[in-house]
Amino acid sequence: MIHSPYIVPPLPPAWPFEPGVPLHPLGCRLNLDLPGLGGGWRVCTPGGIVPSGDPVALSGVFGRGGIFRVGDLVLRPYRRGGLLRHLNEKTYRSHLRFAAEHAVHRGLWEAGFPTVEPLGYAWRPSGLGVEGVLITRMAEGEAWPRRWDLSIPRAEAIGRAIGSLCDWGLWSPDLNATNVMLPPDGGALFLDWDRARFEPPSESRSADLRTRYRARLERSLRKLGAPPEAFGII
Repeated sequence: MIHSPYIVPPLPPAWPFEPGVPLHPLGCRLNLDLPGLGGGWRVCTPGGIVPSGDPVALSGVFGRGGIFRVGDLVLRPYRRGGLLRHLNEKTYRSHLRFAAEHAVHRGLWEAGFPTVEPLGYAWRPSGLGVEGVLITRMAEGEAWPRRWDLSIPRAEAIGRAIGSLCDWGLWSPDLNATNVMLPPDGGALFLDWDRARFEPPSESRSADLRTRYRARLERSLRKLGAPPEAFGII
């Protein structure tokens, strides 16, 4: 059987979330303006909707900057991290990386996983490649590192969500503490599925992913100076 890391597989038997209603198919429109980002964009969203209105920078968010709100939508320009950002901050080989993130994110949302609603992406030529923007629905909350003191139910929600990713076989290399958002009414929402992929099935896949997620989050928590109780959650 051919395995594709971006084709959403069937849910595992013990999936703890209630699947939601499937999203509408994407419609792509050419050569459009995006608020705060200029023109020339190919916008791929459900029904071809286009963000409109005045852009408002989101304060207090982690990341590489440039994230802003337009109405009830959030636009997050793609930016590279690590040492590569000093040479090439925002140009990618093709739009397929943005499409792959949306496919995985869409699968998570439709499966009922706690994440923000994905609304598509946009891209335009840039240098020898393209630059892109992720478009999601606005959700209220604050990043986990802004408030380490979690209630037991909220801590359990974070652990349950990460465990479900392992059982489903999804590896998200950018899953760190700054990508866990705490809504005001409890629970947790997980953000940023760039480079996330479904691993090939194997008997040890779930256990392997648990080990990798634990190591990934421990590095993130140490870097952020998290208190000891935060490490207990993972």
